[in-house]
Formats: sequence, structure tokens, C-alpha cells
Amino acid sequence: MCWDISLHTDIEIVKAAYPQLRDERQQMEYDYNYMENVQAITFPKYPILYKDKEGTGIALKEMEWGVLPTFITDPKLQVDRRRNMVNVRSERILEDKKSYWYRLRNQRCLIPVSGTFEHRAVKGWKKKVPYYIGQQGRDLFYIPGLYQWHETVDRDGVVEKVGSFGMLTRSANEVMANIHNDGPNKHRMPLFLPEDLEKSWLENISEEEMLPIFNFDIPSLELNFYPVYTLRGYPDRPDGKHRFEPFEWKDLPPLGHDDAQQSLF
Repeated sequence: MCWDISLHTDIEIVKAAYPQLRDERQQMEYDYNYMENVQAITFPKYPILYKDKEGTGIALKEMEWGVLPTFITDPKLQVDRRRNMVNVRSERILEDKKSYWYRLRNQRCLIPVSGTFEHRAVKGWKKKVPYYIGQQGRDLFYIPGLYQWHETVDRDGVVEKVGSFGMLTRSANEVMANIHNDGPNKHRMPLFLPEDLEKSWLENISEEEMLPIFNFDIPSLELNFYPVYTLRGYPDRPDGKHRFEPFEWKDLPPLGHDDAQQSLF
């Protein structure tokens, strides 16, 4: 399950890739030091690209990470369920025509990221080791997602239309299976795509045309990955470097040398 993403590249680069983009953001400036590690646990607002169902174009707007299960009215149960709607298993979107994700299949979005994070369990180590994962040669890339709208009412009775989104995942490739090697959702990874399939995700495609996107398995050699410093609790790095920069863990065994996963090498 992917709970951590990074945006440390200027979001304005998105406008070069999508020149007809409508900018609907309320927050025009970002604290990129904070955005170095965005954690889903708090359902943060995050800038995404979306195409509305009316097909009027592509827009950039902040939405909350974690689809809000509007069918649940109890606040506590709603939050608990929402934590399971941060990610979307891409394989299941078209499988069940009665599912929540099937209903959202045409409400598609792209999540711009500089990279993502995942934690690796190491035999004999109490704490897991976080890794940064990006795409080779790309300062900014896009992970597909699904979004929805809901309404909130503040104390003054003002109704606001709020968007929330979930990130698409798939079964892990070899290197990601060695990194995400533990936990109830182990051996999963974000649905990393090449540029042409990213753009296709926001086009008016059929269910049949979605399948090549869901089935794309990025080669391990096209990923850039390395261990970083501890992410949880926002601790300061002892070397003063950014969260996404490599960190050398003493005596860390190479990937593939954990009992939980067969060696790659």
C-alpha cells in the first residue's frame, strides 16, 4: 500500500505537458520542503489533474488523498474505511460491475509526483527501511487515479464542493516486490506508466482500452530507487539533506537478501 509520495519538483512543469490545462487551484504556492513527503494518513489536499465527465477539458486542482466513502454516515467508521480507499487495486476496477470503483471508472485523474516512498522489512531489524522510488530520467511523472466529488457545509452554512482521490496500484515488479516485502498489502506498487499511457488515462477511452493501462508492468531498470532516512514523525536528518536524497544505512543487506522474498540477483 502506497502511503507516501513526494513532490519536490515545481508543479508548473505540468503546464508544459498539458498546455490547455485550466488551473483551478486555490493554493498557488507550495512549501516544497513539506511536499517532499506527503503522507496519506491525514487525507491531505494535493494537486491533481482531472478531466470531468462532461469532457470540457483537463484541470489542475487540489483534492484530498483518500476517497471519502459517502455511503457510510458514522464518522469513525467512515474514517476507518477511508484509509482503505487511499489506494485502488487497478485489477478490480472492471471486475465487479457493482463495485464502488467501477462507478468511478470514468472519473479519472493523474497524480503528479517527483517520486514515491515504500518501506522494506529487513530480517533482524526492528524498524523498516524507507526507500525512494522514481522513474529514470523523469523529474515529474504521473500516477493514475480515480476521483469523486462530495459536499461539505461549514459552520456558516456555506456549501463547498470537495474532491477526493485514490491512487491506482498493481502487483509489484521484481524490484518493488523486494522493497515492499512485508505487511497485509505487500508486493504491491503504484501503477507506474510511460508518458503515452499517462495521457491516455485522461482521454475518452473505453473499458477495453483501459486494460493495456492496467496491465502495464514497468521494467525494474526504468525505476530509480534507493534507501532514504526515516520518514515517520518528520525527524530531521542528521546530515541535513532532503528527505528524498539517498541515506546510507549501516549493514543494510542488498535487495533480495530478505527471507520474505526470493533474491533477484
